[in-house]
Amino acid sequence: MVTMTTAPTVGVSLPAETHVENSQPDRNSVFQIIREQLSDILEIEPARVTESSSFVEDLEADSLALIELVEGLEEELSERTVGFRIEDDDLEDLKTVRDAIDYVMARID
Repeated sequence: MVTMTTAPTVGVSLPAETHVENSQPDRNSVFQIIREQLSDILEIEPARVTESSSFVEDLEADSLALIELVEGLEEELSERTVGFRIEDDDLEDLKTVRDAIDYVMARID
């Protein structure tokens, strides 16, 4: 029987963001992330969430649900884009799913 041991990796430093994926999400990936987040938060079928859906009028999302969406997007997208953040001041401009997708795509390009 051969036993192999490895030397300890002393002094080796790894980048802090080793969990960040190399590829940027495309528009459809961002839509799928938003769809999944909203269906979980609002407890609705994912098929109800379309690009043209209004958060308030069509999906009946309240301000708390939108804050949860923002937190979920920031968490999910920070795994792909270092430091991704949705600014609080920009929230009032996001009325539809399409607005949110456009916003995210502009921020990650």
